[in-house]
Amino acid sequence: MNKLSRREFLAMSAVGAASGLLYGKTGFAQMGGGGGATIINPLPNGVFKDPPVMPLLRNGNVVSGALVEAGAAQVNIAGTNANLLAYNGIFPAPTIRVKTGDILKLTFKNALPALGTNIIGHDMSMTNLHTHGWHVSPAGNADNILLHFAPGEEFLFEYDLSKQPGGLLGFYHPHAHGTVAEQVWRGMSGGALVVEDETPALAGYETHLLLIKDISLAGSDPAPYTLDDYRMGKTGTIVMVNGQVNPVLPIRPGQVTRLRIVNSCNARYLRLALEGHTLHLVGCDGGLLDKPYPITEILLTPGERIDVLVKADQTSRTYRLLSLPYGNINQQVTLLTLSYGGTPVADSLPQSIPSSVADKVKFLKTLNRAAFRRVNLALQFVMGMGGVIQGAINGGVFGVNTFVLTSRIGTYEVWVVKNDTMMDHPFHQHVNGSVVLSITGGDQNYAALYSTSPALKDTVNVPPMGTLTMLVPVENYTGDTVFHCHILEHEDIGMMGLWRLV
Repeated sequence: MNKLSRREFLAMSAVGAASGLLYGKTGFAQMGGGGGATIINPLPNGVFKDPPVMPLLRNGNVVSGALVEAGAAQVNIAGTNANLLAYNGIFPAPTIRVKTGDILKLTFKNALPALGTNIIGHDMSMTNLHTHGWHVSPAGNADNILLHFAPGEEFLFEYDLSKQPGGLLGFYHPHAHGTVAEQVWRGMSGGALVVEDETPALAGYETHLLLIKDISLAGSDPAPYTLDDYRMGKTGTIVMVNGQVNPVLPIRPGQVTRLRIVNSCNARYLRLALEGHTLHLVGCDGGLLDKPYPITEILLTPGERIDVLVKADQTSRTYRLLSLPYGNINQQVTLLTLSYGGTPVADSLPQSIPSSVADKVKFLKTLNRAAFRRVNLALQFVMGMGGVIQGAINGGVFGVNTFVLTSRIGTYEVWVVKNDTMMDHPFHQHVNGSVVLSITGGDQNYAALYSTSPALKDTVNVPPMGTLTMLVPVENYTGDTVFHCHILEHEDIGMMGLWRLV
């Protein structure tokens, strides 16, 4: 397989301009021209709703979940009764809330209909379940993404959360190689995984979950895939928060609200900003930070999660939570409308946040990294059989000539991840989080935020032709897992490596 030049890739991956169709039922108005960004500004529509919570049966520290079933469902999307794939027949999927030290048992069933083979040659009816962001075993019946289930099969998953600190926000989604992108695109974007906070510092704030997902519809069905979608990543014309298009979130003047945000899109980068307000970052992928970090905007790549506090300290009116243009996504999208109202309150932001995760990261940054094993990884596009573009890591296409990295638990490694392509790639590792040491190229505000704060990350953006350097503690669990680009289409065409923990 030959590595593609920039010119070859761009020539083969040309994508047409975004559609200018209006979506009347929800008040979409898309405007462009003159090289400016397309504006997707739907009218405020309904009161914000948090995702439903899955009922759990607790017996001491053993928590049993109801059936998690992947199947077909009809769901109202922006005024259209859409034919989706979903968990438990609803979209968004239910939130699973647990505590540090719990043992969670979940019965999973593949109830998908016969869906045939997709255009890259994989059986769309095969699926599984991945607990994105959890530090749990990748072996046996835990977060074992190498297990695949056919329609009608059931399986009991068991997750030991004894090594997982509180305050973490993750989400679950399918991870059967070759089918992930299309299953998530069609609705199986999953639900939130919440490990209850380890500190009372954030307990008093009104808290909301925001699962952000995009889609395009062709009639009542999700828009079909093309090969260009796999090369470039698939983005939609409808962008939802918890399945709603621009819902209205009421907030009292002076109130501090905690927003826990998941980018569950296939490929859409979210450059988040709230009109007139500062966002105060208090947590990210691996858990809580040590204090609020004020930011005016923040990049949230597919697979990333953040916790932010918002202080309602402006004039009483409405304000939009926006996703600003980024990279090849030349769109400004209104995600949510914040509406002031009611009796004023006098909430204050915390000065500090006790966090075992932040303490751990601070310790890791004191270690002599020069003594650790260095691992070089290259994210690439290569030419496969028949001239088809495939993703690769160090020249290996997952499932064809998979690149395998073996790491020994109880050690530390320095990973240098180089992006050899002209596209951004969110690099995601399973099981173990990492400490960002540096990022070259791209958004340097993003690089500075995560390299200077005590943040534990499992998904980090690697800019075009840029390099991510990170410290990886290899801890607690043995077994086979993976690392990959979290643009799901790139993962499915092979930009994934096998990580063997021994």
